[in-house]
Amino acid sequence: MYKTISLLVVAAVFPPRTGLAADAAEDGTVNFSQKLEAMQADYDQRLQRLENRLQQTQAATRTKKANAFNPAVSLILNGLYSSYENDPDNYQLPGYALNIDAGLAAEGFTLDESEVTLGANVDQLFYGQATFSLADNAGETSIETEEAYFETLGLGSGLTFKAGRFYSAIGYLNEKHKHAWDFIDAPLVYRGLFGDQLKEDGVALSWILPTDTYYLIGAELGNGVNFPSAGNHAGIGDWLVFARTGGDIGLSHSWQLGISHWQAGDVTDRLSQGLNTPSYSGDSRIDGLNVVYKWAPEGNADQQNLKLQTEFFNRSENGVMTLDETMQSSSYDGSQNGWYAEAVYQFIPQWKTGVRYDHLESNNSGSDSVVLVDSELLADGYTPQRVSVMLAWQPSEFSRIRAQYNRDESTADTDNQFFVQYTMVMGAHGAHTY
Repeated sequence: MYKTISLLVVAAVFPPRTGLAADAAEDGTVNFSQKLEAMQADYDQRLQRLENRLQQTQAATRTKKANAFNPAVSLILNGLYSSYENDPDNYQLPGYALNIDAGLAAEGFTLDESEVTLGANVDQLFYGQATFSLADNAGETSIETEEAYFETLGLGSGLTFKAGRFYSAIGYLNEKHKHAWDFIDAPLVYRGLFGDQLKEDGVALSWILPTDTYYLIGAELGNGVNFPSAGNHAGIGDWLVFARTGGDIGLSHSWQLGISHWQAGDVTDRLSQGLNTPSYSGDSRIDGLNVVYKWAPEGNADQQNLKLQTEFFNRSENGVMTLDETMQSSSYDGSQNGWYAEAVYQFIPQWKTGVRYDHLESNNSGSDSVVLVDSELLADGYTPQRVSVMLAWQPSEFSRIRAQYNRDESTADTDNQFFVQYTMVMGAHGAHTY
């Protein structure tokens, strides 16, 4: 068809002639037609190559779309050896009704909590992440969903929205996964108030203010199911507001200050450890303050660095405490506070050491002292405290072996505790927060 069109164009432009001129024109037309045929053949070849490239591009695009959701996967292995002078099964924290899942790790060699994390950008608007923990419990492996949430990307104006299950932004340490802690176990105040960590099933909104100095404010709304709240709620069960600020002092110093307020207005049958498995119903409020300071010479933390960290929390509760087996109840007015301070120093590359001090107080009262005693809520003026010393060898960012000693004076019967832990990180793993 292309040849016919070309010849028609030539005939229209160069009409037939007679005589010698016509013969010459015919020879020229023949030569021109041959050139057109050669050009057409070259065009057909180029068009075929272009179609082949287009098909290859379409195939590659289909393959890319099929693999567009290719999440980063990481596996964190934790193993632990624990030794105690006292029986860990009889562990108590006077003045605090512990979460039924809180307490000491089993004695001897155990598979500590390990994690599998999957995370990826869903599209240009959202990021999603899920973390599953694997733990050994009485010889059986349990799997728990630690986090499963999505958050916005580039919402604008410093805003970030998050929804799903996530670690609450209360305090400084709570948002960090356990393998990122500087000590093997949780501070006593975290164990007493949160059962080690506070999780939220709900939504969160945070805003970084457009100022030269770092300011972050945020809020969370949860269903109130997780300890230290409890119970089924058709709407909002607990909520949190928090604020943080911080900055640099020269090249070598940085700091961060944070405050938070958490509240649950309708706690229903919150179970805890103790005789007759006590449960609490009422309201609960927790206020927190945290300060962190970091030093690294000229900002280079690879060779040497120092971190000082402290947090203070106060909880007040008003409601009813019930012993589930005897159904004996007591009014309950709880007042508890605690703090810890720790210093961690990397003195040479790959090696760091640290010391931590914990201190708790409580002033709980109620109408029936028997119920409060069986709930471990009467400390009788005793103030639990603990001193911990840690030494860690970290040959790379993916492996760590550390040892820790605790002199635990949570009760009058002092316990000397010793731990050795390994942590191995495999796969993609994002950087930790400040």
